[in-house]
Amino acid sequence: MTSQAGHTPQNTVERALEAAGGECVVIVEENSSANLRWAGNTLTTNGVSRSRRLTVIAIQHRGGETAAGVVSRAGVRDDQIEDVVRAAQQAAEQSSPAEDARPLLGPGDADAADGPAAARWDDPAGRTEIGVFRDFTAGLGGAFEAAASRGQKLYGYAEHNLDCVFLGTSTGLRLRHDQPSGKVELNAKSAGLSQSTYTGVASRDFTDVDVAALDASLARRMSWGSRRVELPAGRYETLLPPGAMSDLLAYMYWHASAKDAMDGRTVFSKAGGGTRIGERLTGLPVTLRSDPAAPGLECAPFVIAYFSGRDDSVFDNGLALRPSDWIRDGHLTALQQTRYSAELSGLPVTPRIENLIFESPASDLPTLDDMVAKTSRGLLLTCLWYVREVDPQTLLLTGLTRDGVYLVENGEVTAEVNNFRFNESPVGMLSRLTEVGGSVPALPRELNETFTRVVMPPGRVEGFNMSSVSQAS
Repeated sequence: MTSQAGHTPQNTVERALEAAGGECVVIVEENSSANLRWAGNTLTTNGVSRSRRLTVIAIQHRGGETAAGVVSRAGVRDDQIEDVVRAAQQAAEQSSPAEDARPLLGPGDADAADGPAAARWDDPAGRTEIGVFRDFTAGLGGAFEAAASRGQKLYGYAEHNLDCVFLGTSTGLRLRHDQPSGKVELNAKSAGLSQSTYTGVASRDFTDVDVAALDASLARRMSWGSRRVELPAGRYETLLPPGAMSDLLAYMYWHASAKDAMDGRTVFSKAGGGTRIGERLTGLPVTLRSDPAAPGLECAPFVIAYFSGRDDSVFDNGLALRPSDWIRDGHLTALQQTRYSAELSGLPVTPRIENLIFESPASDLPTLDDMVAKTSRGLLLTCLWYVREVDPQTLLLTGLTRDGVYLVENGEVTAEVNNFRFNESPVGMLSRLTEVGGSVPALPRELNETFTRVVMPPGRVEGFNMSSVSQAS
């Protein structure tokens, strides 16, 4: 859908609010996306798309109770805006009272966000184009040649998105956030496809993607596979690269709901009631934090809630987001809270923020290579795949290793080994975390469809549970 005069996102917000005539939140998300795909050292496809989605949240008061109705639709024409509003109002009429109901925020509220300085409300929605990959594709061509000279083939995918979100309320809030995000996923495979390894990186604009460095890391891992050893299932000292660490800790972050913990549903629930906030989770002096203004990881500085859930509330739309420490000096310090759950817990309001940083304050932190050099015997992973929750009470996860597991002996990588299915809780893993390296930008393998703004260190874990041998490649 194109943004033409009279059909801008801002105009859509205003028309929906006018049609509502009462309490209402309107969110318009305009997305543009560009992508490249390659296989066997050859670019295969590319594409560009644009879309717009309108979400209307109608608020209705019935006596002393409040209900909310939410309707979200894509491709809405001007003459259909009122239809979406009426559908949301009807949904509110049919909804049960909302336990999380709180007054909508307005410009005069101390907790409401200010409009982002980077993009003014009235500026046109931006868009990405295929040209964002211009320098990247030049580097990719060089990587194709290098891989071919090694008798290997490169496969992969690159994507760049620009999401422009416009949020307006009947109480006068007008907020906007433009979110660029991108990723590269790159696989190297042997000529017979018997060996494979992977790397990935996130980028806001693709000007910082060093394709030659990515290819060099793949070539190095492929060389480790010249010798292969079969290992049984068991518990191994395991080195997790930053990408694998990010999948486990991001999964933990997405399940860190204060309301669920208070209700006794999760690993963060305290025996006898309440939450485990204040408890030590790891012996290392590490911090897990989020900050909407973190350099290179900038994200929405205010709440954008399309629905209410255990740790989201449509009534919090527009609430300012501030830096939050989830773990500090190894202790659990906060869980994700709405205004409603914060009133129940008596703790500060700490909504989810769309980035995550895990770091140690120590100086002279090792690199992953340094950690390998200090390992007597253990496993070095490439990435994790198909991660699923098994038990919410412990946050036990299961999944697969993929694209290269390597045996480390006497400070050197000596062989590639078979893949495993693992069973691990990231919270339990933290208690067995014996070393972390320097934190770097990372890309989760499993969660990168929705979560790319991550900084993580490599980590050393005692007794990582490789529960069974896997035939996955």
